[in-house]
Amino acid sequence: MMTTGETTARRRLGVLRDFGRLPRVMQLLVLTQLAFNIGFYMVLPYLATHLAEDLALAGALVGLVLGLRTFSQQGLFIVGGTLTDRFGAKPVVLTGCALRVAGFVLLGLAGSLPAVLAGAMLTGFAAALFSPAVESSLAREAGEHAGRGGPARADVFAMFAISGQVGTVVGPLVGTALLAAGFRLACLVAAAAFVLIGLAHLRWLPRREPQHADDPVLAGWTEVVHNRRFLAFAAGYSGYLLCYNQLYLALPAELRRATGDQAALGWLFALASVMMITGQLRTTRWSRRLGSARAIVLGFGLMTASFLAVALAVLAPATTAAMPLWPAVAMVALLTAGQMLAVPMAQDLVPRLAGERRLGVHYGVLSSAGGVAVLAGSTVVGALLDPAVAAPVVPWLVLAAVPAASAVVIGLLARCGALA
Repeated sequence: MMTTGETTARRRLGVLRDFGRLPRVMQLLVLTQLAFNIGFYMVLPYLATHLAEDLALAGALVGLVLGLRTFSQQGLFIVGGTLTDRFGAKPVVLTGCALRVAGFVLLGLAGSLPAVLAGAMLTGFAAALFSPAVESSLAREAGEHAGRGGPARADVFAMFAISGQVGTVVGPLVGTALLAAGFRLACLVAAAAFVLIGLAHLRWLPRREPQHADDPVLAGWTEVVHNRRFLAFAAGYSGYLLCYNQLYLALPAELRRATGDQAALGWLFALASVMMITGQLRTTRWSRRLGSARAIVLGFGLMTASFLAVALAVLAPATTAAMPLWPAVAMVALLTAGQMLAVPMAQDLVPRLAGERRLGVHYGVLSSAGGVAVLAGSTVVGALLDPAVAAPVVPWLVLAAVPAASAVVIGLLARCGALA
């Protein structure tokens, strides 16, 4: 009988073995997510502190910088997707890497608000370029490879998620070490990392002929607008990104309520990372047996339960007297489990809903829909988290309603055959 350690080691070897069987271009695209996240998380978790303490910006200005950075990324994914379909993935990825290098250099050297805003928005727009290009390329490569007997596309996206999660763990550790020498050095090292990423893609990412090179640049938007089942799916799925962003907005508020500080935040992020790194591929394989729609609906159901757990604790504080952290732990565990179920299956579903056409703009629209949901929803949730605005349980009930509504939308689409 195998011990727990032997079982974990076998799972890790299984993931590495599956990764090793992928063609080189797919390995590059999977590892790209690791490299992107290491470079990104070297700097961005510490940006707010740098703006407030080193540059002495007011809290409202710090919020403005962070908000514009997020919108320039998530809200503009559709631009990157459109350019990918028109010009191909390789030039868009390389342009995105160049812009991220410029953005990090500018952030490191900036001493004024306009320069900081420019640097932050460049780093965001860079991701809006290269992320849809990488995702659509991986979807196309994985779909073709699966047709030749390779792993299912959903499994490849599970590897992609694992790779990104490793980057979110390693990046802050590297950033913390570099910050001992100052925020500027961390930015310059991150810029250097993206120079290397760009060179790797220049060397190894093949320049595939874009499928829509002769079409007008905005032709894909018309196609997406007329794809009603995809738009309905994107609207329903957009609740996911709003839910995920509560790890940065609502979770710290819950920790302050329960313990008076945010000291446990790092451990909770580590819990989410460990869950994804060790369990994502196995969860995705189980999800494929369950079916895409059922897995996504179940994932949103777990996200609903994550917020209801905190709502229960707020309504019945006696339940947390002995273990004040249990609501936060339950929130992170359930939210992460829901993400593990839903996200790879949704990423696999997009090409099918798109008819394997214009994958760049379809992935871009999916992400931009989430960006709009975050921009609007987080503003509302942020206001409701203020005890002077609403009762403490209200934001958690509102948050629980979001994934519940998403589950209903996805379930109805599946019932009427739109996701078949």
